[in-house]
Amino acid sequence: MLNIHYFTHVPFEGLAYIEEWAVNKGHKLTSTEFYKSKNLPDINKVDWLIIMGGPMSVNEEDEYPWLTDEKRFVKEAIEKGKIVIGICLGAQLITDVLGAKVYKNVYKEIGWFQVHFTESAKKLPLFSSFPDEMMVFHWHGETFDLPEGAIHLAESEGCKNQAFIYKDKVLGLQFHFEMTEKAMYSVCNFILK
Repeated sequence: MLNIHYFTHVPFEGLAYIEEWAVNKGHKLTSTEFYKSKNLPDINKVDWLIIMGGPMSVNEEDEYPWLTDEKRFVKEAIEKGKIVIGICLGAQLITDVLGAKVYKNVYKEIGWFQVHFTESAKKLPLFSSFPDEMMVFHWHGETFDLPEGAIHLAESEGCKNQAFIYKDKVLGLQFHFEMTEKAMYSVCNFILK
């Protein structure tokens, strides 16, 4: 059984399919909901850290002061060799703590778009059975440079850096592969409010 802790930044961006998978496998899930409180767990009791998305930028620490504590925790998790998975804002937070830049992309990607997996991705066991292209959900206006030492895994027409892996334990995904019908309904419900 894994102890999986996850960070959420807004109420409508939860784990979706990742939660289904974790529950079916019998893993323990705990969370920090930064939009409610910033209580962080004991890093030594966490096996995996999953960092979800949100509409804020990693560069808005003045508006969202908890970003400073979150970045510190993410950096410590990486340094301690934990499995760390970042989705959208989560990937950008990982990028930031690894010293690469996060900035506005030329294009906003909102909706369903293809990502293309690189030759480097196809050589990794984790991605070896993936198709060359996959239709995935996007909701971002920012992008990032690849952290030094990261392997580039995927790109789209509108965004060069869609995915990377760092030291075999840290995965950054700009896109949302975790979407379910229920999660999509939650996002749409938020938009329509």
